[in-house]
Amino acid sequence: MDNQTQVTEFILLGFLGNPWLQKLLFVIFLLIYLTTLIGNLMITLAIRVDPHLHSPMYVCLSYLALLDIAFSSATVPKMLKDFLSERKAISLQGCFTQVFFIMSLSVGEGLLLSVMAYDRFTAVCHPLHYAVMMRKQVCAILISSALFTGFLYALLNTLLLTTLQFCGPNVIHHFSCEVPQLFKLSCSNTFANQMVNITLGSLLGMGSLLIILASYIHIISSVFRIQSMEGKHKAFSTCTSHMIVVVLYYGTIFFRYLKPTSKDVEDQEIVPSIVYLIATPMLNPIIYSLRNQEVKRTFINMMQRVMKKESV
Repeated sequence: MDNQTQVTEFILLGFLGNPWLQKLLFVIFLLIYLTTLIGNLMITLAIRVDPHLHSPMYVCLSYLALLDIAFSSATVPKMLKDFLSERKAISLQGCFTQVFFIMSLSVGEGLLLSVMAYDRFTAVCHPLHYAVMMRKQVCAILISSALFTGFLYALLNTLLLTTLQFCGPNVIHHFSCEVPQLFKLSCSNTFANQMVNITLGSLLGMGSLLIILASYIHIISSVFRIQSMEGKHKAFSTCTSHMIVVVLYYGTIFFRYLKPTSKDVEDQEIVPSIVYLIATPMLNPIIYSLRNQEVKRTFINMMQRVMKKESV
């Protein structure tokens, strides 16, 4: 091992093609990234300025929007730079940093979605005790626990990555650094790394999903006991946006990691990663702004204030 050359950088070959195609992809993903930034910033700003949106549900939504901004920013700026560069390289330290942020934000977002599901469960199933069960202190503890758990999970896996050695090849057929690709390129024994990654990732992922499923089973059961159709519609309308986001989040993860293998390994990894890392953070604010009347109303009020100031 001592006589082998140590890799100091990786070459990202996620998107290959002629310069014209590279420039076209640059424009497409730049527009997606800007839409992600603007949409999530608008949701965060709307929740901050409107006192009616200071409830736990919208506080969680504001943190989800901030996570989506960070999640997209962990990969897209580097990818945009590579579209305009002949040499698409990333340093070993830069690769590990990207892995850390992707893992931390991904786990944090999954756990935050379970917090949001619990919030909807308490609102629909225990409306009289909602103010106590989801008071400000409880909400802060749940959100910070979700984010801190994601941080610890990513830190542990990233520290274990630094113990591996990379002797070549150093080509990653992807647009970002992800743990499975690094395991393939390492010339060290990766068994311990894979066990920690898979075991903890499965426990956190399945635990979060079970909380969400249990919450919605109770929600659906409670909704069916409501006599009026208007009451049923109101109860379901508060949950539909969150349900769509959960399906997008876990659907792409399951497709990414549980799909059967094929000969076009690179293509089948890149496509779901685009949806998971880039498209979903852009779609989340669109889903919430279109499905939620209060967020929509706040957006309209904000636009009217801006237009009044411009007219003056």
